[in-house]
Parts: sequence; C-alpha cells; structure tokens
Amino acid sequence: MSEMANLKLRGIIPATVLPLTHTYQVDEDSLVVYIKWLTKSRIGGLAINVDTGEGPHLYREEKIRVLKIVKNVVGSRIPVIAGLQASFTSQAVEDAKEMKAVADALLVFPITAFYGSPLAWEVPYAYHKAIASDARIPIVLFQLQKDLGGVEYDSECLAKLAEIEEVVAIKEASFDAMKFLNAFRLLKSLPKKITVLTGNDNFIFESLVLGAEGALIGFGTLATDLQVEMFELIEKKRYGEAREIADRLRPLADVVFSPPVRNYRARIKEALVALGVLKHAHMRPPLVPISREEQKAVKQGLEKLGLL
Repeated sequence: MSEMANLKLRGIIPATVLPLTHTYQVDEDSLVVYIKWLTKSRIGGLAINVDTGEGPHLYREEKIRVLKIVKNVVGSRIPVIAGLQASFTSQAVEDAKEMKAVADALLVFPITAFYGSPLAWEVPYAYHKAIASDARIPIVLFQLQKDLGGVEYDSECLAKLAEIEEVVAIKEASFDAMKFLNAFRLLKSLPKKITVLTGNDNFIFESLVLGAEGALIGFGTLATDLQVEMFELIEKKRYGEAREIADRLRPLADVVFSPPVRNYRARIKEALVALGVLKHAHMRPPLVPISREEQKAVKQGLEKLGLL
C-alpha cells in the first residue's frame, strides 16, 4: 500500500504539548506560534494529541481541530502522527476514520481491555486490526510502561501485531533498557520492516546507539536542536560527540521526568513558558500545575543547559 510504503518515520519526533487558556480551552493562536517555533528545527515529524499534549483529556472535535491547525502550519513538509485514545473498538474506528483526513499516521494507545496478566494476543490484535482494516492509515504501536497507564506486550503479541499490514512502527516506552532491547531484537528478526522509535526519555542516546531509528518523545520539544544534532552525530557514528550532548541534556531530562512522572507535561509547559515560547502553563483538570519548587528546578535545568 502506497500510504504505508511512503511514510518515513525517523529522527527526533517531538510529542507536543497543548497550549490552553485560563479556562482550559485550546489556545489556538499560541498553538500556531509554538508549532512554527518547533518546526524551525530539523525534526522528523510531530506527534499530536498524545500523552504529552493531553490527548486523553480532549473531546474528539478538539482533537480534530488541533490536528487541522497543526497540519495547516506544517503542510506536507513533515509527517503528523495523531494520538488515538478510545474506550472500545467501534469508537476507535470512528475516531481513526476522522483523523485520517488530517493525520499521516496514528499512535494507537493501549486500552483498559488489554490490562491484566497474562494478556491474550487475540485482544490487542483484534483491536488494532479493526482500526487498520477500516481506516487504512499507517499505525504506530505503543508499548508503554504500566506506571503511565500503559501495556507491555509479550513477544508473541508483538509479532502478531507486526503482521498487520498497516503497522509500520512502534513507540517503545517501557523505560526499561532490557525490555527495549528485547522488543527491538524481536522486531528486527521479523521478515517485515517495523521502524523502532524510542519513547524512553531517560535513555534517548542509548536507544539510538542500540539501533532505534528515531525518538518519539515529549522531551523532544525541549532543546530540540541539540537532540537533532545528537541524532545526526549517531547516524554518522560519531558517538563520542553525541554522548557529550547526551550528558549535557541529562540533568534537564532528570528534572522533567523526576517522580511523580505524571507531572512531566506541566514541567515541559513551564520550561516553554520560561523560554518565552508559551504564555501560560495551564493544565486541563484533573492535571494540575506544578509547585513553585518544581518551577525553580525546571528553570535551573534550563540554565545548566545554557538555554536561559
């Protein structure tokens, strides 16, 4: 299928935040400014309405509106990956069909029906297969750590999901180096090419050195130029120089993803406010703003990196 074959996902793919007004509505003007700022860097794509962008807390019409605004800014220059969150299969299929008009691919979030152990592969397979068959749009699988409400697929399940024609890539975000490596080795052993994108903000450099072809990450919206440079150096096998950048980035990443990890979205927004990219760091309830102590820590992380 041409849509599947033509889509190239690689490099740094920032998972974007969503600017909101003080009444928690989408701040469309700020969103345009933010996307224009972000796309000045040599990024490989944008992930919209995913966890970083509060996708699970948006109405369907809001998600479509956000996608349209972003697509209007970037056009066909870079691929736009839309987060697909649903509660049941027919809802997911309907959302996927609507998103197809404005997105180049879908990042399919795991649903509560996948929770529990052991997980029979037939359940996630049927869910992804229904989306693929009806929407006919490239799909990025999502393996996410349980602490963030995700699911970690076993080898049999991953192999079955990879058989679906529309599945072209995976975001591996277990935040566990061995789990990442095991998933990577399995997928690379299959006859079909599956692009592996790291979602592990705490070991981006290591994931890329191990073979990930890109990084689909919330941290990608901060110090983006540095991360792009790191990725390009790794491609050239200039690992020493890339590691120097990774070492510079690590203190900021440690601050952004410190416990409780769920606050990382608000921390990224506060960082973007400090950088002058966003006006406000409003979060849609039940998400809450971070404390003054955390705001101070974020600013110190930016200062150490030389961004402030």
